[in-house]
Amino acid sequence: MEFIIIFGIFLALLFNFVNGLNDAGNSIATIVATRAVRPLYALILAAVCNIAGPFLLTTAIAKTIGTGVVQAGALTPVTLVIALFCGVLLLSILTAKGFPISASHALIGCMVGSSIAAFGLSTVIWPSLLMLQSVAMSGFVGALCGGVCLSIIFWILKGPVKLGVVAGAVGGFSLMIVSLMGVGALEVSGLLAIFIFIVISPTIGFLGGFFLDILVSYIFRFSRQSTRNKIFFPLQVVAGGIQAIGHGANDGLHAVGIIAALFIAGGLAEDFSAPFWVMAASALAIGAGTVFGGWNVITRMAKGITRIRPYQGFCASTAGGLVISALTISGIPTSSTHIISGSIVGVGATRGKNAVDWNVVRDIVTTWIVTFPLAVTTSAACYIGYSFFLQAGLIILDMVW
Repeated sequence: MEFIIIFGIFLALLFNFVNGLNDAGNSIATIVATRAVRPLYALILAAVCNIAGPFLLTTAIAKTIGTGVVQAGALTPVTLVIALFCGVLLLSILTAKGFPISASHALIGCMVGSSIAAFGLSTVIWPSLLMLQSVAMSGFVGALCGGVCLSIIFWILKGPVKLGVVAGAVGGFSLMIVSLMGVGALEVSGLLAIFIFIVISPTIGFLGGFFLDILVSYIFRFSRQSTRNKIFFPLQVVAGGIQAIGHGANDGLHAVGIIAALFIAGGLAEDFSAPFWVMAASALAIGAGTVFGGWNVITRMAKGITRIRPYQGFCASTAGGLVISALTISGIPTSSTHIISGSIVGVGATRGKNAVDWNVVRDIVTTWIVTFPLAVTTSAACYIGYSFFLQAGLIILDMVW
């Protein structure tokens, strides 16, 4: 096995480890916020469930990462190693700053950047015109229906109609796309799925957390706060575990997809299949990262967005876990960060807009938006720099010899 393949495997596992550091905040934010269990126990729970995730759910994400974004011929050992190096660099910097970055979008952006720098734009698997038209028409109908319906509801309730139009349009767009994909009437894959789910993921997480919170509040409207706490403290821990399993299945398979692509690029495998030890090592890497959790991210997610009560922690974790698991089974490398952040904002919004710190939300959303283009640019620049120094080195050697 060549050194570059071994180095690539190391970087892939390191990427999963740093991903665990960053996304530990997603897995246990609600548990830490409500003090359902001690932070150390919450980290251990998240680590165990993250390790179990890739084995309990599908491996579709790994295949999407390895084959659904860039043409197979562009995934050389060099482009993959540069993509991994840049991905680790971005994740490490933003984790240290306390920002919950999307590891999925960072990795895919780095893969796209190094591949474009090496082989041009044609190496990217772009969506077909038919797919774009189908998504545009479906999304437009959903946005129109959602905007009209919610604006009417806000008008009847004498609320802000403009807010109803915007919120209804975003929610209608998201629900229409997800519903049609769920019944097999709409096919969305590759980069297009990744881009539109930047909007859809937090929206679905928000709606899930918001409406589940309302339902639970109604069911337990006559219960005392102490009674609610006794019921939802243990349920919240279970929900947090389910959420971590979904996260492990989605994000834990990033390294699996890259290592499998490395094996194919290096001539060590003929088809896209990963040995058991690759899955085990990837799961252990993200689990280890979770144990050492990035506390800056955890603090921002647990306490910065909104104040969470135990039953709301249960609602946010349940909604987030179900959405992550469903999208993982569908093979869509969505961002658990987007979904869980959306669900936390959703449960906070049930107490009114002032219950949410929108400045923190704005900072998080800004990070989401810039992640992909920043990853593409960084990785492309690194590959160009690598090529320049390689050519310069060859010229110098030729002159010397």
